[in-house]
Amino acid sequence: MNKSLFTYKKSGVDIKAADKFVNFISNTSTKKRGKKRFKNIGGFGSISDLPRNIKNPKIVACTDGVGTKIEIANIIKKYDTIGIDLVAMSVNDLIVQGAKPLFFLDYISINKIDLPKLKSIMKGILEGCKISDCELVGGETAEMPGTYEKNKFDIAGFAVGVVGEKKILDNKKIKNNDLVLAVPSSGLHSNGYSLVRHLLKKKKINLKKNKFLRNELIKPTKIYVKEVLKLIDRGLVNGCANITGGGLSDNIKRIIPQNFCANLNLNKINSLKIFQWLKNNNIKDKEMLKTFNCGVGFCLIINPKNFNEVVKCFSKEYKPYVIGKITKGQKKVKLNDKINWFQ
Repeated sequence: MNKSLFTYKKSGVDIKAADKFVNFISNTSTKKRGKKRFKNIGGFGSISDLPRNIKNPKIVACTDGVGTKIEIANIIKKYDTIGIDLVAMSVNDLIVQGAKPLFFLDYISINKIDLPKLKSIMKGILEGCKISDCELVGGETAEMPGTYEKNKFDIAGFAVGVVGEKKILDNKKIKNNDLVLAVPSSGLHSNGYSLVRHLLKKKKINLKKNKFLRNELIKPTKIYVKEVLKLIDRGLVNGCANITGGGLSDNIKRIIPQNFCANLNLNKINSLKIFQWLKNNNIKDKEMLKTFNCGVGFCLIINPKNFNEVVKCFSKEYKPYVIGKITKGQKKVKLNDKINWFQ
C-alpha cells in the first residue's frame, strides 16, 4: 500500500507541538496557583467555584485583545509582557463595575506553533493573572497556516468576575460636586499602536536601535485591580472608568448619569515622556486625546471627603490626583484648557 501523501502536519498543523504547549501551560499554571479543587487546563471546559461570602452574586464578563501592540513585540522579538497587557485589558474593565476577577481564559491563533514564543506569551499571561489575583483556567491555541503570514499571530482574553448586588458600581452613586481623579498610566497601555506604527514607518525609525522607544512601546499595561477593589470594599469610590480607546472623553462619558457633566481640567494632567515624544511629532491635541490615554490610565469618581483615604491605597508612582469635578448639566464630558505636554 502506498504511503499517504496527505497528513495534517504536511498541511501546516503540528498537533504534537500543540500538545507539548498544553502540557507546558498545565504544569506551569499548577505551580503558580498551588493546590486547587479542579484541574481545568487541557479539558473540554473549565470548572470554578463561586465565592460563598458574596451576597446575591452577579457575574460580570469582559473580553479584549492587545491590538497591534503585537507587531511591536514581533519587531523587537519580546513577548513576555504582552500577556500582562492581555489580562489587564479585561480585568481593568471588570473592576469598573466593582467586580473581583475570578478567572481568565486566553485564545492564541498563530501561523505555526512556535514553542519559545508561546511560552513567553504565556509567562506574561500567568503574571497578569497573579497581579490581578485571578486564575488561568483554560484557553485555546489555534495553528492556522494560510490565515496568518509567517511569524504572525493574535491573542484575545476573556475574564469573568463577581460582585455582590449591593456593591455594583453604577452611575446612581455619582453625585454633584464629586471629584474626578486621574490614576497615572504606565505608558500607552494597549491603545493607539496603529497610529504609532504608522508614525514609525513614515519617520523611518528603526525600533531595534532606539532604546527609549523600544522600552516605552513594550511596557505592559498597569493592572489596577488590587487598589480599586480595596477602595470599593471600603465604600470610597462612586464610579470608575478604564481609559482605553476613545481616551478620557469617550470612556468617562460612559459612566456619567443623565443631567450631570464631568468638567475636566486638562492642564492638571501629568503627561509622560512617551506622550511628549508623540506630541513632538506633529499630532494635534484633539487626536492625542481621542487616541491615547495621555498619561491617565484609570479614573475614579469620589466624594471629596474620601480623597485622603483614596490616595493612601496607591503607591507613589500611581498616586491619584484631581483633574475635575462632577456638576449638574447636560450629560457630557467638558474638556477645559490644554494639556501641558512639556511640563
